[in-house]
Amino acid sequence: MRTKPEEIPEVIDNLRRIFQAVGEYSRAAERETELTGPQLWALKLLLDSSPMRVSELARRMFLAPATVVGILDRLELKQLITRNRSTKDRRAVDLYLTEAGKEVVAKAPEVAQVVLVEGLAALTEEQFRSVSEGMKHVVRILGAEGIAPQPLLG
Repeated sequence: MRTKPEEIPEVIDNLRRIFQAVGEYSRAAERETELTGPQLWALKLLLDSSPMRVSELARRMFLAPATVVGILDRLELKQLITRNRSTKDRRAVDLYLTEAGKEVVAKAPEVAQVVLVEGLAALTEEQFRSVSEGMKHVVRILGAEGIAPQPLLG
């Protein structure tokens, strides 16, 4: 069995791999679609479940609604989504993909967020708890508990 000092380089290398992988997903998405990872993720979620409310999209993206509104503003400027007042509840806004949005999603590469969510969901309960606890330790080690999470760029 290896000792902790022998395993530290492996942990650091794995963190580097994670950052590199997210960066590669991001570059591929931007190169092929001219969209960021979060923008593309929003489009992919809307393709699967349109129409959708902002609050539901935010929940599925694990982001604050205000953050998602910024993403949606940029997608609307590119004419990839539309926002329409709900006919059932005039206070609510329904989100739809435009034909251009559907075309972008059809040719888009996978995004890091989708790969992560699907991979985490596929873990056993024990594996998931292990990953979750390990990530909490890394956050604590870096003193990052007070940092507000931002969307992954990948």
